[in-house]
Amino acid sequence: MPVSPTSRTTLLLTSIAAACALAACGGNDNSSSTTSTGATGTNTTQPTTFSGVVTASAFTPGNTSGNPTIAAGYYSGATVCVDANGNGACDSSEASTTTDSKGHFTLKTTATGQLIADVSTKATNTASGAAVPSHLILRASAAQIADQGAANVVISPMSSEVQRLVEANGTDYATEKANLVSRMSSPVLGASSVTVSATDVLGDVNTLSGAEQQAMLFEDNQLVNRYTYATTKLDRGDMYPDNLAMAGGDPSIIGVAGVSTATAVKPAQQQAKITYAQAQQAAFNVEGIPRYDNVFVIMLENHSVGPVPGTPGILGSTNAPYINQFLTGNNQFTTYYSTGNPSEPNYTALGGADDWGIVDDNWWGCGAGTSGANAPTDKAFAGGTASDGQPLVATGALPPQDTSHLTGLTSTACTTAGSSANHNVQAPNLFTLLSQAGMTWRTYSESMNPGQDPRADSIAEPTISAAYAGPGANGTAYTMPAALYKTKHSPAMPYQQARNLPEFFANNRTIFGTQYPAAALANSKDYPIPANYNYDQFSTDLANGDVGNVNFIMPDQCDDMHGTGSDPSCSGGSTAIVQRGDDYVRQVVTKIQASPIWNNPQRKVAIVVMFDEGEGSSTSCCGWNPVTSNVNQAPLTFSNGKYAPVTTTVYNQGNHGHGNSVFGVATNQANPNVVDSDEYSHFSFVRTLQDMFQIGDPAQPSTYLARAKYTESFIASNILNLPELAGSADTHFDAVRPMNHAYITPATYTQKLNPVDVTSTSLASRGPGPDATQTNIWALKPAK
Repeated sequence: MPVSPTSRTTLLLTSIAAACALAACGGNDNSSSTTSTGATGTNTTQPTTFSGVVTASAFTPGNTSGNPTIAAGYYSGATVCVDANGNGACDSSEASTTTDSKGHFTLKTTATGQLIADVSTKATNTASGAAVPSHLILRASAAQIADQGAANVVISPMSSEVQRLVEANGTDYATEKANLVSRMSSPVLGASSVTVSATDVLGDVNTLSGAEQQAMLFEDNQLVNRYTYATTKLDRGDMYPDNLAMAGGDPSIIGVAGVSTATAVKPAQQQAKITYAQAQQAAFNVEGIPRYDNVFVIMLENHSVGPVPGTPGILGSTNAPYINQFLTGNNQFTTYYSTGNPSEPNYTALGGADDWGIVDDNWWGCGAGTSGANAPTDKAFAGGTASDGQPLVATGALPPQDTSHLTGLTSTACTTAGSSANHNVQAPNLFTLLSQAGMTWRTYSESMNPGQDPRADSIAEPTISAAYAGPGANGTAYTMPAALYKTKHSPAMPYQQARNLPEFFANNRTIFGTQYPAAALANSKDYPIPANYNYDQFSTDLANGDVGNVNFIMPDQCDDMHGTGSDPSCSGGSTAIVQRGDDYVRQVVTKIQASPIWNNPQRKVAIVVMFDEGEGSSTSCCGWNPVTSNVNQAPLTFSNGKYAPVTTTVYNQGNHGHGNSVFGVATNQANPNVVDSDEYSHFSFVRTLQDMFQIGDPAQPSTYLARAKYTESFIASNILNLPELAGSADTHFDAVRPMNHAYITPATYTQKLNPVDVTSTSLASRGPGPDATQTNIWALKPAK
């Protein structure tokens, strides 16, 4: 089986990394001095004294602005040595020293090579005043030591990153230091102008201040997360590459009971116990998904790849010229499935890798009751200021309790215990995981009532009137209809833990509109509009680099192709609404691609254009959950390292998948025109995001959210505990994989594509066997 281009790159980087680890690539490795003495000129090596600091950072949860609070400090009690053999450890044969209470070290040795700081759980992070929670290894290259001087060495996450990039890209210290300066001199966290000097980028972050220090600390925190994970992989002896980054297939499923022999493929690559250098590369390429800085997910509604009765298809449609240009000019996943119908289960799944049995669009408190384990625990919010300066209004514990603001509020299914799935999900999700890691997230929603509680739907505003002027317009002014903004279209809203985050209100932000601009929205009367209210935080955030690591963009129900109100351009299923949604995508993508972060080649940015669901069919591709109000909705519980089934008899009442959906990707990194036709789902996308931001560990399935853990190997191991999969003909079809194209469909295996989903698409004529292209859509450009 041929090795893919991405796999060849991985193998090349593996070889480079291993060689560089031994040679301390990146500059002069001679850190000691040699002098000639005596008549014979015999060389005598004189010891070198190294001194400097090991810097730290500490994230403190609880900031209501939407941006994290991260403090600078040092590692006290860390072991420092010259890693002469490049194995990432301070061996007993290597002279070492320990950092003092201010992170300072002095080491006298004749050894040559890179300096490493071995930060054990006995060390203290002075920024937090607490013991280090997990083992961490940082390093500074010999080239950096020569640059800074042996008496002024700073070992930090940044110093580790420069050397890792040298090894990954086959470059040198000067190149990667300059690249890191370029990367850091970009708007971030609301500072439109940040200047990080060549001295500061590898210097002591404790000596910096203001926006420069905050930018460095934000990066430091994410790098520490990665290098801690790399150390964990090295300590436990992981195999390299990760199982789900192997070209061809997952080596862990070969010969396993419950796996179809038609889909289990022996990988073309070989695995071996991971090395120090490989561990650091693998931490930035989890399961073949590289680290990205920012991902923008533009959500659209209710249109399939191909035409189905009552709904025009998107692929090839003359009514969606920009989206088709986006797909053909960039990259696309052509066999991507939603979880069910209608909208809410899909947005819920995108937020936490499960639809939790929800089969309707009712409000997020539906089925939760007013007491007990599922009841809302939202608390009143005192108001404040978001990181972009947006004034945040005070709210009560719950939003307005009426049917104008909340859908299904009085329905029997919502108010009668056991009649509906619990919509108030008590489970971890993308938003809580990002927050706990000190990273950022945003949801940008069009056409909210100004100053409103984002936990409520928008209502009709007769004082707001404007004409839509884009494609499909008729020039007539219409008053603002109800339900332009719907909470069912927010991936964070169903999750109690997300709503309880201190930054929740600051992270629900505004975005520019098409029909109702700021001047029209200023006439709103539903909520008091605070002074200096920002009607378009999205544009402000793009200019200031204040966007999230993950950003969900939700157009209103006219611009997302759903439909509401009386404007003909917003009629569901019409050609006009497709034209309108297509043009809104153009405007959003254009704005992102004009931003400083997109145009900084050292930052990794992706734009996803996707639909919540395809309208083709109810295709059983992804497993399902029961419709039940039981507290333990998940099909499995995890305790003492084992999974056990949750007893229920209603697994046949939930969602079974719903159609083939459009999913396009543009990045400022990879070469365009990559097509991946492997089967993926909303659950795959959640797993991909967890890998991309390193908030999951492939060696620990329990760290992946809900169904994002359902790999083929996991399903095979738990098949008897998964009643919703008992009728599955093939575990492979139900399995979740990162969207990395590592799996190659066997030549003898026909993908189970539902004919309704592929009519009039390129998949209709696709025969059995591997996809013609085996390139990872998310792959990064080689460094320049």
